Parts: sequence; C-alpha cells; structure tokens
Amino acid sequence: MGVQDHKQHAPRSVRVYLITVSDTRTEENDTSGKAAKEMIAAAGHELAGYRVLKDEPAEVAACIRMIAEQKLADAVITSGGTGVSRRDSTYEAVASLLDKRLDGFGELFRMLSYAEIGSAAMLSRAVGGLHRGLVVFATPGSTAAVKLALDKLILPELGHLSFETHR
Repeated sequence: MGVQDHKQHAPRSVRVYLITVSDTRTEENDTSGKAAKEMIAAAGHELAGYRVLKDEPAEVAACIRMIAEQKLADAVITSGGTGVSRRDSTYEAVASLLDKRLDGFGELFRMLSYAEIGSAAMLSRAVGGLHRGLVVFATPGSTAAVKLALDKLILPELGHLSFETHR
C-alpha cells in the first residue's frame, strides 16, 4: 500500500491534546496555543484537552504519561521549552518517553525553519515520536514556529500517523 492508500484509510478526525510549556504564559496570553487550537479545529480534528504547564520536565512527562494511560487523545502537541536556555527542558521530558522516534519531524522542522529564520533554526530541539501508541510532537513556543510545524508537517500527516500507530 502506498502513501495515498494509507491516507485514504486514515481517520479524518484525530483527538489532539495541546500542552503549552512556559514559565510565563497563561491561558489568557498563550497566542501559540490559541493559534494551534484554531488550526486543529479548521483541519477537522478534535481538541481533547489543553493545559499550560511550567517548564518542569517531570510535570510535562507525567502529563503525557497520564494522557497515554487514560487514552485521552490520539496525539499530544507541546509548544515551548525546546530551546537551549537553562529552563528549556521539554525536549528531555518528551524524548525520554518515546518508544519510537520520528527523527524526520525535527529534521524537516529545522529545514523549514531555516528558510524563515536562518541559522537560528539550529537552536530548535523540536522532536516527535510515539509513546505507548500516542503520537507526540514537541515544537518551539513561538506562534510562528507552532504555525509552521502544524501547517507544513503535523496536520498533513496526523490522520496517517494515527492510522499507522493503530494498525
């Protein structure tokens, strides 16, 4: 079966849980979360949940484990905490959970980001993979980065990814 055949059998709607990881953002000022919610809905997917968490790796990992264990969603998308500053720890939290990595996600994200922001793209530690059948993506926190990741990479493949993980 080719990619088009797989996509034809993929679910049209996937349950997505959003997590914003930030020490400064709240639900009221989370522009990245707002943009992600709008894009997910416009693509026909269901928002299964939304949280803003502090950049604490244990808390982020525990939330993702809980979502997987309780089967609250088919996919989790985090924004924030993927840089190289002292407090950025989302990469460590997510990468430590992954049973299977989707290395192409981070590679392609950085390539697309390079076209927009230049060499600063190498500072991104965007990562994706699977945790207990749950698709997980960690994106940078800027609204532009979230939109780029969703528009060019995540949303076009979300149904296909869900289909493949449940086969």
